[in-house]
Amino acid sequence: MSAERPSLPPVRLNSEAELARDALAAPLFVRAVRLARWAGPDTRVGAGGELVEAQLPAAAEHLGLPADEDGAAYASEAWRLAVDTGLLDVTDPEEGAGDEGTDGEAEGTVTTGENLALLTGGSPQDVLSIWLDGLDAAHADATAPVLDDFADLVGEDGSIDFDALDWDPEAEAEFLDGVLGNLYLLTLADNGAGEGPVPLPALAASMIVPDDMGEPTDDILEQVSEAMMRLDDQFRLLEPIGIVEYHPVDEALLVEEGEAADAAAAGADDEDVTRYGMVKLTPLGLYGIRARMLEAGVDAPAVGDLAGKGADALLDGIAHYPESAARAEVKLWLAEYGTGDAVSAAAELLAAARGADEGAPLRRLHCQQALALAGPSAEPAVRAVLGDPELGGLARVWLAERGAADVPAPPEDMIFWLAIDTIAAQLDADGELDELQGLIEGLSAQHSGFFDEVWRVDHPATADVLEAMGRLHSDKKAAKDARKAAFKARSRAGG
Repeated sequence: MSAERPSLPPVRLNSEAELARDALAAPLFVRAVRLARWAGPDTRVGAGGELVEAQLPAAAEHLGLPADEDGAAYASEAWRLAVDTGLLDVTDPEEGAGDEGTDGEAEGTVTTGENLALLTGGSPQDVLSIWLDGLDAAHADATAPVLDDFADLVGEDGSIDFDALDWDPEAEAEFLDGVLGNLYLLTLADNGAGEGPVPLPALAASMIVPDDMGEPTDDILEQVSEAMMRLDDQFRLLEPIGIVEYHPVDEALLVEEGEAADAAAAGADDEDVTRYGMVKLTPLGLYGIRARMLEAGVDAPAVGDLAGKGADALLDGIAHYPESAARAEVKLWLAEYGTGDAVSAAAELLAAARGADEGAPLRRLHCQQALALAGPSAEPAVRAVLGDPELGGLARVWLAERGAADVPAPPEDMIFWLAIDTIAAQLDADGELDELQGLIEGLSAQHSGFFDEVWRVDHPATADVLEAMGRLHSDKKAAKDARKAAFKARSRAGG
């Protein structure tokens, strides 16, 4: 109704030091670092910066990988990452620094990149910045086309017929980003309760099956199955960079065409569904996917973003946060003031809570909750607003809850104003319907003749609140009285 809701719930990230340690421990990153330290003046690289085929067995051996095609592929992948993240610098032969190899082809030269030293001598932010470049590279590999018959795509002149690939790089990247975005949302779902692994069929179906579709059609099931197989390949490539924990699809199922998609639609039991792949974002994955979303312009808040900002930014920012995230954000904000300056913090919160705009009731509700975390030393600032028509009610509530002495009784108009303001805040917060209904019925029952008086309250939300009470009150007579009061309030306001 008022404050603009962020497109995603706030994420709680590990500290940068913890995330940097996780980044340095990611298997692919570890291998890239080891190769960067292994490379020397005699290391031979091709014209595109790749490690020449003759060097791959030695690189694989250095990494402790088997001396076979898989070992060579892993070594080549780690080398590419080292180059892509600036751990190694490769000079192309076209730039005049290369020689001809034993096979007659031009070769480049390789030197240590300046980023390698930052991994041990830099800050956690330096490490994470380098790792994010690695994530971009891994993402690009995951969305690259599968070239089963590469030779068929090469023309007589050596050019590659990319049109024959039937590959749209933007569409591929957008699909994978959408999947990772859904996984991010599922991880944050239910106030963090959704942190368990997600079945791959459900994740694929979330991108394919329309929300309003009942029983999926055969065509949709086939698309889900194809998406699952592609995601299985992609998550196998993304797991070594550290963003996911992935339990891959049971290879015995890969020959059973369509079975995985059918299981997704039918809702296989937990024991069965694990065979179709399970994926979970790691804490480093949450950080990495959020960083990519922020770069793409997505509003992806994190707890701690508002620490050090003004109280107005805090109260507006947490307006639609889950309760636990809002409390964590307020604690971090208060910590910026320090324990000895609770009065100044409380005064700033109260000043930011004033206003007659649509978002003001919810700001006042969060102000009251923030003051509860500020502690008893905030009392002087709270007492200073007892006579304020907008803040006097919440100030009395706060003082009463703390068992303070000498709390003046509120005038009747303040009681009614606070009732309207409280319900307006809860309506804006989109809370549980049962809780809202209980609040409405409880407040209206506290005062005899409530609806005879409340329509006169000079509050911008009076009519809207009374209309909501008319819809939600379980007592038919009270609901009718609320609707009559809403009509009077609208007439009084000239609307």
